[in-house]
Amino acid sequence: MSRYSLIATSTFGLEAIVADELRKLGYEDLSVKNGKVGFIGDERDIARSNLWLRTADRVLIKMTEFRTTSFEELFQGTLQVEWEKLIPENGRMHVVGKSVRSKLFSVPGCQRIVKKALIERMKKRYKRERFTEDGPVYKIEVSLLKDIATLTVDTTGPGLHKRGYRGRAGEAPLKETLAAALVILSKWQPDRVLADPFCGSGTIPIEAALLGKNIPPGLRRDFVSEEWPQFPKRLWRSVRAEAESEINEENNFRILASDLDGRVLRTARENVRTAGVEEVVALQKLDFRGFSSKRKFGCIISNPPYGERLGDRESAQEIYRELGRLYNSLDTWSLFALTPDPEFQRLFGKRANKNRKLYNGRLKCYFYQYFGPLPKKRKEDPEKATGTP
Repeated sequence: MSRYSLIATSTFGLEAIVADELRKLGYEDLSVKNGKVGFIGDERDIARSNLWLRTADRVLIKMTEFRTTSFEELFQGTLQVEWEKLIPENGRMHVVGKSVRSKLFSVPGCQRIVKKALIERMKKRYKRERFTEDGPVYKIEVSLLKDIATLTVDTTGPGLHKRGYRGRAGEAPLKETLAAALVILSKWQPDRVLADPFCGSGTIPIEAALLGKNIPPGLRRDFVSEEWPQFPKRLWRSVRAEAESEINEENNFRILASDLDGRVLRTARENVRTAGVEEVVALQKLDFRGFSSKRKFGCIISNPPYGERLGDRESAQEIYRELGRLYNSLDTWSLFALTPDPEFQRLFGKRANKNRKLYNGRLKCYFYQYFGPLPKKRKEDPEKATGTP
C-alpha cells in the first residue's frame, strides 16, 4: 500500500477534538493547525478515518505545498506532482480553489492553471492529448494562504456530517459533526442518563447514541474514494466488517429527547429510526419546563432557541431564564448549552464552569458548561426518569 500525507479538516475550534479522535484510532505524530489536523496513513487508514471520525469535515490527501506568487510558479509547482500515481486515465478531475491574503487572488484563474498543469502531466504519462474524464471523481483543491499553495485531493465526497440518517432537518439544523463535538466535550458516558429538552430533529441525541453504542458515524454512507481503483472493494468490506464488530450491541443506557414542536419531533423519530438507535433514544412531545427526573448525575446537552429573528430574542432569553430554574431543580445534574447569546450566563442565573467558543456554521456561539458531581458507580434504573418515556 502507498503512504500518504493526510489532512482531516474541521470547523474552527474543533481541531483538538479531531486530533484526540485520531489518537484514539492509533495515529501519532499529528500536526494541528487552524482547521486542519495532519497525519500519515495508507489506503486502509483513509477508509478507517472516513468511517470513524465524528467531528472532522473531510479527509484529504495532501499532494504538495509550495510558495507561489505568480501563475507560472503555480503551473510549475503543480506540474511536478505525480498525479498519475493517484488519478487513472479516465479520472474526472474537478478543480476547486480558495485564496486568502495571497498575490494570486483570482480563484478561477488559479483553478484554470492547476487544471492545465494537471492535464499536461497526465499527457506525459498516458501519451495522449485528450481525456474522457468519465471515470471516478477526483476533486482537487488549490488553497492559497499567504502565498503558500497547498494542493489536496478529497477522499470523502459529501462532507462527513452527512451521516445518512437525516433525511429532513428542523428549521435551524445543527451539523452532525458539531453535535458530536458537544457530546464529546461534555465528557458524557453511557452510565449517565442524557437529556435534550430542545431536541429538534434529534441530532444531539442521535450523535450521543452513536457514540454510546460505538457505531461508526460513516457506516451508513458511501465515500468518493470507494470508487477509486487504488481502493479495492475488499478493503472497504474489511474495514466496514471490522467496524461493525466493535459496535456495542447492548442497549443498557437511555437518552431522553423531547421538544414542544410535534412536527420536528416526527422528523426526529424518522431520523432516530434510520440511524438504528431507537432502542436507546426515547422521544416525547414535551415543553422543557415540564421535564423532571428522579435520576441522579444526569446530563443535559442542548442547542436551545437562539432568537436570531426580529422579535424572537426576548422569548429566547426568557427560555434561558427558565432553563436556569430547571437546572436548579436538578441538583446533581450537569448542563451544556450552545448559544450565540453572550448574555446567557446572566439570564441563566449562574456563571458557567467553562465557556468555549465554537461556530455553528458561520455563527459564533458559546458552549456554556455547567458541571455537576460525577457518579461513583452506576446504581439506578433508566425507567426512574419521569417527564419523558
